[in-house]
Amino acid sequence: MAEPLRTTTLGYDEVAVGDELPELAIPLTPSVIIAGAIASRDYEDVHHDRDRAVERGSKDIFMNILTTNGYVGRFVTDWAGPEAMLRRVDIRLGIPNYPGDTMILTGRVTDKRDGVVTVAITGRNDLGDHVTGSVELALPR
Repeated sequence: MAEPLRTTTLGYDEVAVGDELPELAIPLTPSVIIAGAIASRDYEDVHHDRDRAVERGSKDIFMNILTTNGYVGRFVTDWAGPEAMLRRVDIRLGIPNYPGDTMILTGRVTDKRDGVVTVAITGRNDLGDHVTGSVELALPR
């Protein structure tokens, strides 16, 4: 279960290498997948038309990378707080997120340097890793 949004921002000195972020579970409905594609202006039919997605070899519609990227950013900023500044997001997609899946995002602080914190992230569903990567964010000192 997701913790409530942080209303104050973590200070740089409050974070240590090895800190684990609270996991975030995101239930994936067809509406979530389609809305994410539309919001990011990705009109590729595999993200909203089940019949076309199946014709192209998928079992169903699937989440696009821009929606995944948005959830990764939300995950890290929900943990860090409203004044955290994303500096870099570097993600790689693995297996698809389909309707009915739940994506579980987890993260761990892997580095701290000059006011910037690096967090390694993974987003998994029942089939395996949907997304892996890292996020760098600046925190106030």
